[in-house]
Amino acid sequence: MDIFFPDPNDPPLPPEEVRLRDLRAEPSPDGARVKVFLELTPFLKRPCAEVTLNDPDGAEVASTAILEAISRQMEFNLHLPSDSPGGEYSLQVTLYYQKLPTAEQPDAPMPEPLVVDRQLIKVNLPQS
Repeated sequence: MDIFFPDPNDPPLPPEEVRLRDLRAEPSPDGARVKVFLELTPFLKRPCAEVTLNDPDGAEVASTAILEAISRQMEFNLHLPSDSPGGEYSLQVTLYYQKLPTAEQPDAPMPEPLVVDRQLIKVNLPQS
């Protein structure tokens, strides 16, 4: 079991102040995957994130959702379709908090999420 000791110089933040601290992406040499590294500021409430990779034409080729992140540092792979061409891709991460309907109004429409941060980086995939 890991024991987590918070850094007193880096206190957990309320939802409105949580941000993406680091976002990096490393394509695999064969262009079949992109490894994503994501770091958040410390948080009091667990945030959610949408991660989307778009090809050079702007079409979505891979995505994932992170629901109520437990860790501030994450590392995962996005798998690309086998026919993905090389070139400059865009990786976007949207960090947000989602309020759910109350038990008194279970059929109420889903409220809009509170988006707290968004980052976009370019990823160069090798030509096949």
